[in-house]
Amino acid sequence: MNNERSVIHETFVIERKYQAAPAKVFSAWSDPELKSAWFPKADSFEFKVGGREVNAGGPPDGPVFTFDAVYQEIAENERIVYTYTLDQGGSRMSISVVSVQFQASGQGTRLIYTEHGAFLDGLDTVSMREHGTRIMLDKLGEVVAE
Repeated sequence: MNNERSVIHETFVIERKYQAAPAKVFSAWSDPELKSAWFPKADSFEFKVGGREVNAGGPPDGPVFTFDAVYQEIAENERIVYTYTLDQGGSRMSISVVSVQFQASGQGTRLIYTEHGAFLDGLDTVSMREHGTRIMLDKLGEVVAE
């Protein structure tokens, strides 16, 4: 185990265009049933300012990852801002601030996902986080297209 402490600050932005109205894409974030179709199912989900979303899980016989988010700002069908921690077992991997913007674009939605992260002790990297987020946002596109 690496005992050296480090913090690496990184930001990434992902834009997606979905062929669904902003209200539909927003609801895929705000409705726990819809969200569980593209994001790990929450153990608790309280979509309101100050509310929390928590899920813990991982591969069979693998480490448990815990996502613990607090919603900081919500503008219905326009914007969600939240902070979250990601832990692996008992180790904190990262602390992030995320904004998700939903903009009308023709008959669809332009989604802008921005994450500012403090990645701790070499347990995660911005490239791994961005890769995983891209996969989830692609899955979101499939969900809202149905």
